[in-house]
Amino acid sequence: MPSSALAPTGLLCELLAAPEKTVINRPRPRFGWIVNDAEPGAAQSAYQVLVATDPARLGRGEGDLWDSGRVESPASLNVRYSGAPLPPGRDCFWQVRTWNGRAEPGPWSAPQRFRTGEPSSAHATARYPLEKTEFAPKERALRAAGHHFFDFGRAVFGTVRVDAESAIDGATVEVHLGEKLAAPGAIDRQPPGHIRYRGTTLTLRRGTASYVVAIPPDKRNSSGAAILMPPEAGEVLPFRYCELVADPRAVRIGDVRQVMVHYPFDDNAAAFASSSPELDAVWELCKHSIRATTFCGVYVDGDRERIPYEADAYINQLGHYCVDREFSMARHSHEYLLTHPTWPTEWILHSVLMAWADYEQTGDPASLEANYDTLVAKALLPLAREDGLISTQTGLVTGEVLRSIHIADPIKDIVDWPPGSFTQGGTGERDGHEMMPVNTVVNAFHCRALALLARIAGALGRKEDAGRFAARAELVAAAINARLFDPARGVYLDGEGSGHASLHASMFPLAFGLVPPGRVPAVAAFVKSRGMACSVYGAQFLLEALYAAGESEHALGLLTSESDRGWLNMIRAGSTMTLEAWDWKYKNNLDWNHAWGAAPANIIPRCLMGVTPLEPGFGRIRIRPQPGTLERAELRLPTIRGTVGVRFERSAGRFRLEVEIPGNATAEVWLPGPRGAGERVMLDGRPVKVRAAGDSAAVDDVKAGRHTLET
Repeated sequence: MPSSALAPTGLLCELLAAPEKTVINRPRPRFGWIVNDAEPGAAQSAYQVLVATDPARLGRGEGDLWDSGRVESPASLNVRYSGAPLPPGRDCFWQVRTWNGRAEPGPWSAPQRFRTGEPSSAHATARYPLEKTEFAPKERALRAAGHHFFDFGRAVFGTVRVDAESAIDGATVEVHLGEKLAAPGAIDRQPPGHIRYRGTTLTLRRGTASYVVAIPPDKRNSSGAAILMPPEAGEVLPFRYCELVADPRAVRIGDVRQVMVHYPFDDNAAAFASSSPELDAVWELCKHSIRATTFCGVYVDGDRERIPYEADAYINQLGHYCVDREFSMARHSHEYLLTHPTWPTEWILHSVLMAWADYEQTGDPASLEANYDTLVAKALLPLAREDGLISTQTGLVTGEVLRSIHIADPIKDIVDWPPGSFTQGGTGERDGHEMMPVNTVVNAFHCRALALLARIAGALGRKEDAGRFAARAELVAAAINARLFDPARGVYLDGEGSGHASLHASMFPLAFGLVPPGRVPAVAAFVKSRGMACSVYGAQFLLEALYAAGESEHALGLLTSESDRGWLNMIRAGSTMTLEAWDWKYKNNLDWNHAWGAAPANIIPRCLMGVTPLEPGFGRIRIRPQPGTLERAELRLPTIRGTVGVRFERSAGRFRLEVEIPGNATAEVWLPGPRGAGERVMLDGRPVKVRAAGDSAAVDDVKAGRHTLET
């Protein structure tokens, strides 16, 4: 009987799907692959890795650098090289084969090439150089003689390539690039805030030639703490529209292309579609925002500053995982921010959240191990008083504390951005939050960081630390619930001594699982009552809080809101990337290219469709859709272990859920809706035992493959 095991796919070297594009300096790189087995319940029982200096050797089944032999193990991620020392500065090749659950071998994978550098034991994340992709215009029009207008359909960071024929040397072309129109066919050359427009002149030489327009740099985003564009990439501008103006007697404009600069991206890795055209439009807006804003190779805060910030990077990171099977840019950005932090207290605490998200997605603890001491410092334990609550205003932010978190200037609580004083007349996004020395939002982040540090320490085998951090998280949670909660109103107060209850003071504890079960209904009701009284950043945690409380219908309403505080308003405004704020009137210096506004890129897959890892590396997966009023939806989600597919449809009181679970993984699959008397759950047409919880039921240990569940 032939083996069901197919050749492994999705090979990774140092978390890179295309390691040949860069250099691998790690002496013992880690390999990973997707277990590609057509058999239901497919699981790897063993593997063999070959590494060679010549692909021809692999074709003969030889590994002159390493032959692991048959290794009895289900491990398909982060398998460490254990062969001869890798030769520096040359191409190497590796391949893998697996054995299925019946101990039958499958064929070898296609070889993957990687290039070695100088071996180094220092931890560093390998990453790709930036790439360029050209796009033809979606619309081209002649506004007047010699005046050409181009609409490329979507804004990207880059420049334009212009093919032109000139009758003389020195003829010029006016080049106008912008994100926004002032009227049909006319770029807004004086846009509000930091919506982008740039004009320059292109000088031609006689004859026909192709020209790449040099973008004049902006001092604000090309100096100081800004991430500079690599010389080979050149300066870029976010733009959708182009106008070219030239004397038609001397110049003929030919082909014009938008040249996008970006990190490598697989546009087909992820997909989402539903019965709501509005939700689908929000998904496409946010997915494109994640791709388009990779132009620096590090997550930055948009074009105004091009500076990495922890909160921006965290939302960007979560979204990037959901739209591409890519891990290196997220890890590099996180590690950069560990030693280049920014001033908000909660941003410092975000680093622990980013570290855990990296480990959840990759199952690779290398970054945790290398940065463990810094991560512990980022939890800000020295700022705590006896009951565990922390404050930045009690004299405990010493020079030693600042040095431990790699920052020179004092840190300051932020809650949300921007407060009213930063909006040049706007109202701010803190929902009137009263900034007290002991701040509820700050302490919710502190508690979450401690809980995740406990998991990090456990993953690294540091049992004593794991117990200490877990106990500390329980202490802080108890203090938050005892000192910062108003039982009469059923809400969390903004801080110790405050009588005010903002949306933020309740939504962060709810999102982080700090609200005792008996209090959840009242807290969730208050959160719902405040609507979207937060920024595009706060929306990440508001939506997480609502889904955590089972308020999926309200969350769906916010995702598809037609108000000016929603993603559809960004589309109506004319942007094809997410905005820095809900609208210009809420933040007068906003930009139109800020990925921290792209929360739905991760909220739709993680919360609405409910796909999350139950263990780091997706060996066990939870699939728990919370569809609200959606009639149908389907998702293709890339993970390090392979693609997860989810599709649901409801009709005539029935709920049908189709799932695709990658090889070498199992899933806990939940069906939503009331569990009436006598109602059964069917798995692939057969009744199955379920575990009930509230108004949902879980089917445990669903094996790899395609399955249908129905109520």
